[in-house]
Amino acid sequence: MKQTEEKKQLSVQQSTFLLVLSVAIVLIGIVALKAKPVVCLVSAGMLVSLLGMAFGVRWEDIEKDMKETVKRIAVAVLILLFVGLMVGSWMVSGTVPFLMYYGLKFLPPSLFLVFTILLCALMSIMTGTSWGTMSTLGIALMGVSAGLGIPLPYTAGCVITGAIFGDKLSPLSDTTILAPAMSGADMIDHIKCMLFTTVPSLLVGLVMAFILGLQFHGGTVDGEQYNLIMETLSANFRMNPLLLLPPVVVLVLIFMQKPTLPVFAIGIFLGVILAVAVQGETLGDTLTALYQGYTSDTGVEIVNSMVQRGGATSMYDSIGLIIGAAVFGAPLQTLGITKILLDAITKAAKTTRSLMILSYLLHMFLYCITGAYYVTFAIVGPVLGPLYDKYDLHRKNLSRMLEDSGTAFGPLIPWSNVGAFCATTLGVPVMAYAPFAPITYCSLLFALIYIITGFAVFRRDGTMLIRPKKAS
Repeated sequence: MKQTEEKKQLSVQQSTFLLVLSVAIVLIGIVALKAKPVVCLVSAGMLVSLLGMAFGVRWEDIEKDMKETVKRIAVAVLILLFVGLMVGSWMVSGTVPFLMYYGLKFLPPSLFLVFTILLCALMSIMTGTSWGTMSTLGIALMGVSAGLGIPLPYTAGCVITGAIFGDKLSPLSDTTILAPAMSGADMIDHIKCMLFTTVPSLLVGLVMAFILGLQFHGGTVDGEQYNLIMETLSANFRMNPLLLLPPVVVLVLIFMQKPTLPVFAIGIFLGVILAVAVQGETLGDTLTALYQGYTSDTGVEIVNSMVQRGGATSMYDSIGLIIGAAVFGAPLQTLGITKILLDAITKAAKTTRSLMILSYLLHMFLYCITGAYYVTFAIVGPVLGPLYDKYDLHRKNLSRMLEDSGTAFGPLIPWSNVGAFCATTLGVPVMAYAPFAPITYCSLLFALIYIITGFAVFRRDGTMLIRPKKAS
């Protein structure tokens, strides 16, 4: 009987060379050439694969690991597709516009900053995009802020705090899907684990916003742009309380731990019914919105940018990124490159606490280099997953780490894609808004406290480190 050939083992020098080369290709492509991350990921993955073959590694071994990686991310791809369909249905049904309208309607001036956080958090949770929240509702709130005489860095920090909070916890967010997918964790477990660092950070932001807002008692929340948004939303959508049904049902089912895809299917179905029954849309137009998003012209550009979202096509870039991450990450595993990183961390990490601290430092370092968490998630998640298993740590700790030191940390790095987007979109430099966006640094602070104390750090059996292990 013919024995299976063993995998070719590269030398440490060869693996190190390929690691440096792969990171350099991605870094130069994204930062210097401004190329799309998916192109950089696939290019780096394929070039490293070709060089690995030149060093004697068989293509069959690389292809096998690629297939296994794609198999692991298949559910994440399906979730993204369902997310696009659901956002499209919630837009055409008027559910998201309803939340926008009444959120803006009841905005007291003295609590403007507090409500800015809450409104942006709500919109980000409902749509799954912090960038979309900042570039639409965030811009509108910046205009209201100027009219009230509130310093723009205050408002920018609150917009970012709310938008990032929603992005980290929304089951519709691509990062909320990607982080557990790359770490080998369940998405619902990941969201629940994120609550421990995200909710306290939000509370710090709300307290800060309340204290800052005490000095602004005068003024009224109005202005030409604000009034135009409100009038346009009410003119284009019928505001009916029934529109709250889809998000309420979906959130309840998710926290009842029902399967994600069937829950999203229910959310899509409810959105379709309400689009026809409440908004008077035809079934054909509604189904079109599921595919390409809400596209009706409201006649006002800023409102168009707020509501023309969703659809399966809106998720193609994110799906491409996940597949690109698989093409990039699989050869690193086959060629032994991930083993080098694992060995280095294994030598340095003598305890569970030191492993987790090193995980944060490694991810933050790579993020500062690449400026894109889609890249760092793809590198760090698969590399550290087995090491977390070895130290009896649940992988939801790892996926939470990726978000704390990536999604939340990103707005603090001026040259990252997130930092550059926040500064450009809101018109406030990073260093100006940073002190007033506590979610960007408090998530890391709470994570450090948990690592030291063992609270909210989970073993593989689900118990916290601070508590005795479950009896086997």
